[in-house]
Amino acid sequence: MPSSELHPADRLAFDRAVTAQPVWNRLQTAADAFGLERNVLLHAGPAFRSAASISPPILNSATVAAVYEGLAPDFERAEDMIRAGEIVLRPAQDHGVVTPLAAVVSASMPLHAVYDAHRGQVRTFAPINGGSRPALRLGQRSMVVLEHIRWLNDAFCETLERGIAEGIGVIPLAVAGLSAGDDCHGRTVASTAAWIEELEERSPGGIRDAAALEFMRASPSLFLNLWMAATKCIMTVASGVAGSGLVTAAGGNGQETGIQVSGLPGRWFIDRAGPPVGRLDVAVPNDRVMGAVGDSAVVEAFGLGAMAIDTAPEQMKGLGEFLPVDAADRRAHLRLGIHPYFRALDVRLGVSARAAAGFGRGPVIALGMIDRTGEKGRLGGGIYDMPVNSFAAAAAALDEKGAHA
Repeated sequence: MPSSELHPADRLAFDRAVTAQPVWNRLQTAADAFGLERNVLLHAGPAFRSAASISPPILNSATVAAVYEGLAPDFERAEDMIRAGEIVLRPAQDHGVVTPLAAVVSASMPLHAVYDAHRGQVRTFAPINGGSRPALRLGQRSMVVLEHIRWLNDAFCETLERGIAEGIGVIPLAVAGLSAGDDCHGRTVASTAAWIEELEERSPGGIRDAAALEFMRASPSLFLNLWMAATKCIMTVASGVAGSGLVTAAGGNGQETGIQVSGLPGRWFIDRAGPPVGRLDVAVPNDRVMGAVGDSAVVEAFGLGAMAIDTAPEQMKGLGEFLPVDAADRRAHLRLGIHPYFRALDVRLGVSARAAAGFGRGPVIALGMIDRTGEKGRLGGGIYDMPVNSFAAAAAALDEKGAHA
């Protein structure tokens, strides 16, 4: 979108966003960071309408997290406690947390903590990425997933902590990835490699845990969660500008998707979550694909991921056939402006609800497809065409509020 067409409030929010300097400087539990109660678990997307409507994969992950947290002795008891409301699920982004796919966050899980070094007041969080092993984000209920979480949040967490030093700027890692064929969502191979190199250089004596190093080198998506937290940090800096439709939250819970905008902080605009479309890697019927799930949609709402798929030839090769025919037009019309750090890449960033409502289409999202029954885990990768209704509703709400101001 040409800058001359930007609403003044959207311009102000975008200008705030590009001043953010997200820095990863610690791993911190949700209990320590913002006082998350022990019986509360955080999930992606907007709130569920009731305990009965919780998507099976998120319910599976919640039961595993509850056992990890010591809230229940086994998965069956954990499910009973969730159904009874003794264990409560809430939207992660309402707490400044972003979590991928069906993963949930509990009070004692260590989270990547990212802060805005420019102002020092905004902090956002994301769990450690589970890599290419059985992981919480895939929505399966098993002891294998539980044991992996325990290792990830203990021994592997210690490896990460040894390499943080005074903090690591996250945007330069994203720029390095985009320059080498990443899109910063579906593909983070180069950014992950740059991050590992940085950690090795900053760790006294290098990374000495052989198991941790093997895991890192076998997990090309490891950077994604950190980048999600950084993106959320940028969005949070831009939140609270009166009248602005700049998207500051985006995600799905498998049943519904939603967004928030700068001018109406904390208010979700919600629509039904259809499933992503892609090539299945598992022999199951197409109707087993779960509705859009995960907070990683913040990456596309920032203008990267599938909204910058032209920077990632391998992603285009795998997903190009599933993009809507007007995907290039959406990249041109929905993204707002140039971020100084990304200028050399000719990538525009930021999405406004007004721009989407005016164009009549929402952004496209690259999403993992997972089994809606919670049995098979990941089924493949696909493209989700985010409904424009949420953006149109947000734009209308901004206009209504402006009319009564």
